[in-house]
Order: sequence, then C-alpha cells, then structure tokens
Amino acid sequence: MAAHRKPAHRKPKQSLFSGPAARTAATLALAGAATATCLDGAAQAEPQLTPAQVKAKVDRLYHEAEAATEKYNGAKETAARSEKSVDALRDEAARRTERLNTARDALGAYATAQYRSAGVDPAVRLALSSDPDEYLERASFEDRAGDRQAGAINGVRRQISDLAQVRARAEDELEVLAARRADLKKHKDEVRTKLSGARKLLATLTAAQRAAYERSADAAHGGTDRADRSAPRGSVAAPNARAAQAVDFAYGALGKPYVWGATGPSSFDCSGLTQAAWRAAGVSLPRTTYTQINAGQRLSRSELAPGDLVFFYPGVTHVGLYIGGGQMIHAPRPGAPVRIAPISEMPFAGATRVA
Repeated sequence: MAAHRKPAHRKPKQSLFSGPAARTAATLALAGAATATCLDGAAQAEPQLTPAQVKAKVDRLYHEAEAATEKYNGAKETAARSEKSVDALRDEAARRTERLNTARDALGAYATAQYRSAGVDPAVRLALSSDPDEYLERASFEDRAGDRQAGAINGVRRQISDLAQVRARAEDELEVLAARRADLKKHKDEVRTKLSGARKLLATLTAAQRAAYERSADAAHGGTDRADRSAPRGSVAAPNARAAQAVDFAYGALGKPYVWGATGPSSFDCSGLTQAAWRAAGVSLPRTTYTQINAGQRLSRSELAPGDLVFFYPGVTHVGLYIGGGQMIHAPRPGAPVRIAPISEMPFAGATRVA
C-alpha cells in the first residue's frame, strides 16, 4: 500500500519564533534587556558623596550610635537587676525547699513511730505525699492527727503553698529577664550597625580626606592637645570636696579611649565617665544620661560650677563633667579620647548638681 503523502499544496508549519519573526523578537528582547540593565544599574548606583557629605553622615551615625548606647546601658542595667532578682528567688526557693524537707523528715520519723504502734495517721500520710496538690485539697484530714502533730502538719502545708508562690514569682521574673535580654540585644545590634555604617563611609575617603575629617572632628571636640592629662587646670575651684574629687578623676581620665558601654578604668563612654568620676568621690550615680540628669538638683547654665553634670541634645543623649570656664571633660565618640571641650560645641539640654 502506498505511503500516505502530504498534499503538495501544504507548506511545513513554521514556528512562531523562527525566521524573520524570531529575529525581530530576539532584537527586541536584547534591546529590552540592555535597557533594563541600564535602568537597574542606575537605580542601584550610589551617588558619589563629597567629603563634606560623608562627614555629615558620619557625624550623624556617631550621634545615633551614642543615643543607642545610652539605651543599651539602660537595658543592661535593668537586665542586671532582673538577674539579681531571679538569683534571689532561686536562693529563697532552695532555702524553703530545705526547710520543707526538714519538716517532712520530722513528720516521717513520727509516721514511722506511729506505724510501729498503731499505723500511720491519714493526715501525716498526706503531709508526706509527693503530690502537694492532693495534700492541699484534702488537708481537712489534718484534724484527725493528734493535737501534738496538727501544728506541724499545718506548717508543712503552709510551706508547700509558700514554696509554690516563690517558684511562680521566679518563673515570672525569668520571663521578664528574657524580654530585657532581647531588648539589650536589639540596642547592641543598633549600636554596632551605626558604627559599622560610619566606618564604611570613612573608608570611601582617601587617606588625606580621612585625616582632614579627624582634624575637623578633633577641633570640634576641643582639639587633641586638650586630651593630654597634663592639660592645665581651670582657675575656678569646685564648690565642695566631693565635686573636687570628681573633677580630679576626670582630669586623670584625659586621653583614655571612648568605648561604648565602658565605665572604666581604662576606657569610657560619656555616662560611664561621669558615673566613674562621681563614684571616685563616693557618690553612686545611675548609669544613663537620661537617668543621671534627674540624679541631683537641676541648674541653669549660668549657675554651673565644677563637678556639675552637663547634658546635650534634645534626647539628653550626651553628658560631660563641667570643670569651669565654659569647659567640660567628656568622652566624645569612637576614635576620640576623653578630652576637654567647650560646652558650647553641642546643643545644651540641661545641668544637674550631684552634691
């Protein structure tokens, strides 16, 4: 039988994407891809910043990092308090457990004696039960014990109840502690992110531009020569012995590095320096700028005397120790050591006299 043949008048079926149509589609696709690439590159390209713009951004990041540092300091302080509370509750639970076991041991000895004579009283069995809930629910049986043991059984019941309350408080405090540790981590991550951003921006500058930035930052924060511990002292005397001790400590810290979260003795952040200075004078200050501002008598700028705490920026995110003559000693920022600087260099937010 002859093979089936296609009719001669039919042409082979042409693919939609072959021949002239394919060439046209390919051309359009390549053009579109090139356009998209150009647009994508334009969208992703970072505009080249001038040194002045880099400086402004770096300064802003350092300031934001300091604000985050103070929040970190506060979160660290509250987390530490929660840890102490948890430890205290655990210790209390251990002591109560020991007392409860002692009381139950005494009842056990009594139960043994009862068994040898006439069997164990049901109230005593319940007091010795490993299931405190069962004991508490059926504690009415205690009146079946002898008068001599009723008080002891009652005492065990109270101890079980008290121990359960202590353990419940410890569990609650553990939840609080977990939340505070999460808050602490959040602020720590924020500080690191801000400082990392500042370092990356500075890395875009040439060595000469970075040196110029550091010189301008030093000049804005009092100058490198004022970070020397041999810097001459002001002529204004501190109002009392404690303030004089705090000022002496601050002079002794000149030149030491700024490290966020540090309270000395080898490095400081801003509130860590003021806290350490007044600790040397026998006065305990809270940890953060926004708590230190409320740690004493509030003052106007015209009332300042050496030893007073001076605060800056609307969010009260920076603090220094006033030394007279419109000057303070402070820990400025990463890369800038503890130094003397004019209080006029930053937006003044208030002042406090500690003692």
